[in-house]
Amino acid sequence: MNPTVEDRVPVLVVGGSLVGLSASLFLGRLGIRHLLVEKHSDTSRHPRGRGNNVRTMELFRVAGAEQRIREAASVLADNHGILQARSLTGDDQEWLFKEIDPGGGLARISPSAWCLCSQNDLEPVLVRCAREHGGDLRFSTELSSFEQDAQGVRATLKNRETGELTTVHADYLIAADGPRSPVRERLGIGQTGPGDLFHNVSITFRAPQLAEVVGDRRFIACYLTNPDADGALLPVDNQANWVFHAPWHPDTGETLEDFTDERCIDHIRRATGVPDMAVEITGKAPWHAAERVAERYADGRVFLAGDSAHEMSPTGAFGSNTGIQDAHNLAWKLATVLNGSAGPELLGTYEAERQPVARETSARASARSAEHSHPGYAPAPGAGGGRQRGVLTVALGYCYPQGAVVGADPGLPVVPDQMRLTGEPGTRAPHMWLRAGGERRSILDLYEKSFVLLTGTDGEMWRTAAKGANEEFSLGLDCYLIGTGPNDDLAPEDGADWAEKHGTTPEGAVLVRPDGFVAWRAEGRVADPEAALREVLEALLCRS
Repeated sequence: MNPTVEDRVPVLVVGGSLVGLSASLFLGRLGIRHLLVEKHSDTSRHPRGRGNNVRTMELFRVAGAEQRIREAASVLADNHGILQARSLTGDDQEWLFKEIDPGGGLARISPSAWCLCSQNDLEPVLVRCAREHGGDLRFSTELSSFEQDAQGVRATLKNRETGELTTVHADYLIAADGPRSPVRERLGIGQTGPGDLFHNVSITFRAPQLAEVVGDRRFIACYLTNPDADGALLPVDNQANWVFHAPWHPDTGETLEDFTDERCIDHIRRATGVPDMAVEITGKAPWHAAERVAERYADGRVFLAGDSAHEMSPTGAFGSNTGIQDAHNLAWKLATVLNGSAGPELLGTYEAERQPVARETSARASARSAEHSHPGYAPAPGAGGGRQRGVLTVALGYCYPQGAVVGADPGLPVVPDQMRLTGEPGTRAPHMWLRAGGERRSILDLYEKSFVLLTGTDGEMWRTAAKGANEEFSLGLDCYLIGTGPNDDLAPEDGADWAEKHGTTPEGAVLVRPDGFVAWRAEGRVADPEAALREVLEALLCRS
């Protein structure tokens, strides 16, 4: 069958799970026309990948999707913490942690919060949001083959329902096609890391009686440690529907067919400690925990994102969050290159920034699995021992010592021991509440579609510099004067000192990227702001 040929599309996204759908939403918000293809006929029907961390929710907030996601997740809004118990009916029980945000301290550093939204609930929200912003999403469509040259990527797509072949020419391709990524394999990109960690079978089941046994223990997950029937129990609706992750050992010859309904029911009864509980098995899905990171994140005009670039243990829910943040990092850079504001070399900073984050985060995820004694995981002696601290730092405080930043400390740890959201180049810009015309907003809400220059009451020279940069670079650079004066754009709430919070002075300035990371900081008065800003932008945008 000869393929039909379609017009060129700027970006082709391969894979329509959480990362691909997020990429579609972010690209659409930036006005980038794109096509997404997903080989399955619909979004995920299995409740998995439920933990959305605060950084991910910040990105969805700015993209206008946060409230919809929280509505979709409302049934689990009161679930917090991880419980470890020999059974649900015995006395041997311990909260590994009971609250995600004990004391409410997170509100001081973010306008968002963690959200427990299962993949089967989240993906339909992302589909709707992406299509509202112009995303062309095609399910039951797979990438059959592709080739690239200096001008772009030529991809052949196959409709799995009709067999029809279509050829699409794209400027760039994002491969969000999972851990067994055919695109990565086609490019011959290897992986580093320990590899497979453990295997589970995820069992969905109905058991109304279980809600009475669980009672008011509203956990995210419960690790059941009966050595004869261990596993992880997760609520779906806190009532009748649940998920149980049972260890699977394919290395000993155990097959998926061995997990009969009878075996699963018996295992769940023994693990929970309720031998006569009525259990109805409604589904089974295998999954594999691994620690791997791709040796390269790009090959020419093709970029890896999400599980195609990195695999992580599920403990801590770092995997999908890291992937969504990959997509956000890549989306603004593609948009800046495609609209002509930046040179294509800017895209090289995607790997420079995101690959070190994946390496550090995947190691932390494995260590957390060891700490929590995740069912099925038997770490090598000496691996991942001891209590793991700074989960929020991993989720929100990671840094970019190298990449599209100017003035970053190259020795800055990718994941520091303590949170350092103080306006340093390469870190996520600090959160603070502002008011404009009676409206309250987080300063993070400013960062999405353009670079943003922040300055103080004495910053009229910076405003002039920003205007000149817009004319020279066609960048759409926004400039805000922060203060309480009549010419200021935004007023800090409760008298907060924006300059001190960002590590500068009212005469200085802070340049923030579209993803909310600090690109550069002038810590005081500059003799020629226009020349300084021009030099910085030439470096950031790879225009020099």
